[in-house]
Amino acid sequence: MDGVPRVPKQWRPGPEEPAALRFSVLGPVRAWLGDDPLPAGSPQQRALLAALLLRDGRTATASELIDALWGDEPPSQALAALRTYASRLRKTLGAEVLVSESGGYAIRSLREGALDHVNAQELAADAEKARAAGDLSRARDLLRDALALWDGEPLASIPGPYAETQRARLEEWRLQLLESCLDMDLEQGFHAEAVSELTALTAAHPLRERLRELLMLALYRSGRQAEALAVYADTRRLLADELGVDPRQGLKELQQRILQADPGLAEPSAPKAEPVVALVRPAQLPATVTDFTGRASFVQELSDVLAAASSEEGRVMAVSALAGIGGVGKTTLAVHVAHQARGAFPDGQLYVDLQGAGSRAAEPETVLGAFLRALGTADSAIPDSLEERSALYRSVLDGRRVLVLLDNARDAAQVRPLLPGTEGCAALVTSRIRMVDLAGAHLVDLDVMSPEEALQLFTKIVGEERVASEREAALDVVAACGFLPLAIRIAASRLAARRTWTVSVLAAKLGDERRRLDELQAGDLAVKATFELGYGQLEPAQARAFRLLGLADGPDISLAAAAAVLDLPAEATEDLLESLVDTSLLESAAPGRYRYHDLVRLYARACAERDEQPPSERAAAMSRLLDFYLSTAAGVYAIERPGDRLVDHLEPTAHTGLTFEDRQASWDWLYAEAVPLLACVRQSAGAPMLRRAIDLLWAAVDLAESGANSKEYEAAATALRDAARETSDTHAEGRARVVLSNALLFSGVFDQAYREAKEALRLAEASKDPLPCCWAANILGSIAFYQKRYTDAEAYFSRAVEEFRGCGDLAGSASPLCNLSRLHLATGRADSAVVLAGQGTEIYETLGHSLRVANGRYALGMALGKSGRHIDATAELEEALRVFRDSRQRLWEGMALCRLAEVDLEARKPARAASNAEMALTVLRGIGGEWRRGNVLTVLGKALLGIGHSGRAQVCWREALQIYEKLGSPEAAEVRGLLTPIAV
Repeated sequence: MDGVPRVPKQWRPGPEEPAALRFSVLGPVRAWLGDDPLPAGSPQQRALLAALLLRDGRTATASELIDALWGDEPPSQALAALRTYASRLRKTLGAEVLVSESGGYAIRSLREGALDHVNAQELAADAEKARAAGDLSRARDLLRDALALWDGEPLASIPGPYAETQRARLEEWRLQLLESCLDMDLEQGFHAEAVSELTALTAAHPLRERLRELLMLALYRSGRQAEALAVYADTRRLLADELGVDPRQGLKELQQRILQADPGLAEPSAPKAEPVVALVRPAQLPATVTDFTGRASFVQELSDVLAAASSEEGRVMAVSALAGIGGVGKTTLAVHVAHQARGAFPDGQLYVDLQGAGSRAAEPETVLGAFLRALGTADSAIPDSLEERSALYRSVLDGRRVLVLLDNARDAAQVRPLLPGTEGCAALVTSRIRMVDLAGAHLVDLDVMSPEEALQLFTKIVGEERVASEREAALDVVAACGFLPLAIRIAASRLAARRTWTVSVLAAKLGDERRRLDELQAGDLAVKATFELGYGQLEPAQARAFRLLGLADGPDISLAAAAAVLDLPAEATEDLLESLVDTSLLESAAPGRYRYHDLVRLYARACAERDEQPPSERAAAMSRLLDFYLSTAAGVYAIERPGDRLVDHLEPTAHTGLTFEDRQASWDWLYAEAVPLLACVRQSAGAPMLRRAIDLLWAAVDLAESGANSKEYEAAATALRDAARETSDTHAEGRARVVLSNALLFSGVFDQAYREAKEALRLAEASKDPLPCCWAANILGSIAFYQKRYTDAEAYFSRAVEEFRGCGDLAGSASPLCNLSRLHLATGRADSAVVLAGQGTEIYETLGHSLRVANGRYALGMALGKSGRHIDATAELEEALRVFRDSRQRLWEGMALCRLAEVDLEARKPARAASNAEMALTVLRGIGGEWRRGNVLTVLGKALLGIGHSGRAQVCWREALQIYEKLGSPEAAEVRGLLTPIAV
């Protein structure tokens, strides 16, 4: 147990015990009785308590304790002082806890969990077990829990040589645990997140090579190879300067592996569990397919249920009911599992196709007659009625071990008479509906294949040689099939039968959505025919819901949005949707959310074009959906921005949306609906709904500003601009260009954003649409500011302030005021910058804005930082950061971290600056554009130089310079200046 605290024997309390003593040594030495702190006395008295707590419950002699407290220079009355300290502790802790024996002292009779360092050791031991078992996630959580028990420096302020030794040991142990935890972070792929923590740790412990090694690996796996190599160079130079030694062999080998781009350093992938394969012993069952693929977890789950039923301990009859869409492979899976389980049911296996998906399902009494004959019952002994046949069937099965496969069942009523009902037997049932009313059944919902499984099945049918040369086309084929096994089998069979076709030819044929279902048929197999069977059994209201909901483009749809499409109350809509889920024509993606399989959606749309009467109902349904989104998004915007006039300038809606009681609920809705909402926007780019679609995108501006959906938002804005231009709608085009330029601004695409905003301003002036004029002026000012055209920027910002005020939009005017603050700061007017930021922030606070107040604090923090008021600046920026995080505004969160790093540099706290800048890089990954990434890299380089990591600093600046030069940004000159002294 080297480097690990020893564990005192612990006493386990019985029921109704009084409050327990607790102690901490992983920080200040403290004691509690229950939740009440106890006096631990003077530093020497606490040193005695610590020495006893860390002795494994063993007795410490007086001489040992005197050495522990005073070392080689004890006071003349050391023994008397020791006895005094012990007496005081005994009064506090109790005579049964601090005991005297053999001329010394010991702490005994502590309850479980009384010592924090023991708790940490137990957590660390459990983590090792979890890691050895392959459960890295649990091991990592356990280590984090152990590390959380440290509360600053161990044995803080405790004097004496013993305390000093133990303090060093406990700190070393903490670092070992932290290294193990970070190692597991990297094993689980959290390399980007680990970089920030490792950067701070290497600054705090510059000579600890294991931390440097982990940092190199984290950087390399984050795609930052040059920085990883720079860490090695910094380490080698530091070790040579400080200790006169070279890096250890492991660090050297890692450097070589990075230089060689060793594939073994790539991000580890979790091992795939091997399916458990049972013996296949067919009887009355249909033949299993020779190319059965995947489904390992389902095979295991069903096999376990059947094995439990057939075991000696089995006391009940087992029923497993598989449900899923037509063509998902229910029968194939059930037959495969039944063959594997045949050996466990030596008395026979029965099979029947109940034809539940067709118009004439099999009658239970007919099936029972066939089963009884198969079990050896003479025709003359088979009764006529269903009840008598079912009773005889159960009697014949009594004492036997029989597996019954009831395929393609209509409903639970058809199945119940066919169940064996005796222990040792089992039934497998497949159906398109979920048999929630089949008592005691083990329900299994079968989904489509994973992409890997789908490609494996396709390859098995087509042949490895043809697929290997066109892997990407093969992936396109299985994706077009929606990973549905029946569709994949049909497509693969067509290709296998046509030797002159390539995989690319098939992929092209399936790429046409309007023809896709027609292409997916081969012989007597057809995907459309499979869906038609289910659709034909729907009630009229179900069929209407199935058709109309399929019109929406989003990946899923919420209950409230579906109610708008159907023009029905939420309760009635939910009943309809749940009934469609039961038929497997619709899937429940999550509570209150529904989705179609891709091929089912195409079929639903084909049905809508064929059956929906009058045809105008399709357009009306989509118009109701757009109204729902616009009305609700406007409400979310109004909650977040009280007093903002945008909601007064939006297109009117004929249908209402949702209302929210609080800000958090409105944010939850916006981000949950982001993808379906943006899909609705793009789908509504036609003339009748174009203006509402543009206004919806404008009201949902936070989706672009947060960075979470910026690419999809920008694509939707581009589509609306093009549609507006084609229809020659000046009003719509002006608004679309404002929305697009705003999105491009947040993405850092300044030149294009400038062109769009300039044209938006011209169009808005021509159509006399005042609010786009305000927004366009503010956007143009921001672009000019980022491009360091300060005179233009000030003119645009000043115009924006006046135009917002002219529209009666006080809330809108706060944004250009805060932007003016940043402009004044950049042009050396720090005092007025603080005033302007304060004005903007005050407006937001007065109107009750929360997120916008954070934007004001962001500007104010920057101004205060440049004014030398670092503490005030940090407070403002940290409060802004908290709001940005709570509001899921990742772009602003990342930029706030970057601004905090700048203030840290001004305050000469480079280690903290490096940590904040690293976190900013992680948060801004994939959002905000390359220009902002260049800004963060520049700040990070300065911080790294401040903590002695000059090699990494150069790497960061070189990457920033490449970004700026590619963009033609004026910041390139500053970075060249940073690099020049180092190069010399």
